[in-house]
Amino acid sequence: MHILVTGGAGYIGSHTSLLLLEEGHEITVLDNLSNSSAESLHRVEKITNKKIHFIEGDMRHAKLLNKIFSSQKFDAVIHFAGLKAVGESVAKPLLYYENNVVGTLHLLEAMKEASCKTLIFSSSASVYGDPKNLPITESESLKPTNPYGQTKFMIEEILRDLYTSDPVWRIARLRYFNPAGAHASGLIGEDPRGVPNNLMPFIGKVASGNLKMLSVYGNDYSTLDGTGVRDYIHVMDLALGHMAALNYLSKTKDELLTVNLGTGQGYSVLEIIRAFEEVSQKKIPYVFVDRRPGDIASCFADPGAAKKILGWEAKFGIKEMCHDAWNWQYNNPQGYINFIGS
Repeated sequence: MHILVTGGAGYIGSHTSLLLLEEGHEITVLDNLSNSSAESLHRVEKITNKKIHFIEGDMRHAKLLNKIFSSQKFDAVIHFAGLKAVGESVAKPLLYYENNVVGTLHLLEAMKEASCKTLIFSSSASVYGDPKNLPITESESLKPTNPYGQTKFMIEEILRDLYTSDPVWRIARLRYFNPAGAHASGLIGEDPRGVPNNLMPFIGKVASGNLKMLSVYGNDYSTLDGTGVRDYIHVMDLALGHMAALNYLSKTKDELLTVNLGTGQGYSVLEIIRAFEEVSQKKIPYVFVDRRPGDIASCFADPGAAKKILGWEAKFGIKEMCHDAWNWQYNNPQGYINFIGS
């Protein structure tokens, strides 16, 4: 199949693109490189020894999307593109609504015009907000607590309405939890701009000496040690989840699928720090700071539906995530700049 991957140069997009190529698919990547690097795609090509058609561009540009879809035929779209920092979304909500929601509307219009009606959407556990029940099933009420989560919720609703209006569509809404780790080669991984918003790359930068201290946002949550608890999932498991969804949709006539992609296991911030210290043999100094706006105490998945419907379940645990994240960070202390590994 020929797959358009929006945001394919990013963290999850690059790892999924790698698997798509290994499975023999042709891919075109659309990415504006606002929080990613084209170097990630060069690394994917190196690992797979296959070529990627890359288009630097923004999904908010309707004319560009129409040109892309009129010049090429796609069998499906995997949609990763979007801003994703919770704190930034609280400070800049209009930017998030304009980029994530409006951009997706332009993408869907272009897909509809081209009669490309198979879509895998990168949603998020943030749509659940502060859940009443743990672990979280797909039937949990949706109450996002920040604009980032709200954009994911809005897009999910748009996709539901689109499917209702035209059941020929085949759509998977994948609500995934907290990606971590990197490809085992150490060639591709998470490379955020500036101070990371996510825990694992933040720890990695402290371990490698790029940052002096880890900021732990809040130690007064109702958890065992007072720090936030999250369901961390290896990025390669997450990529495999997208592959499973693609295979599933390719065998059905019409579908609106909604599943969690998580491990079902929650770890606190302090537990992750200790696990990373054990793997890296590095001490991680940290300081407690105020909670971030929009954060919640605990969030972890019931991944049973994904196993039942897609035949997918996470293979890797927290030690593998920490090991692969450290392998990436150690070999790429400046991210995709000045790679020192072999």
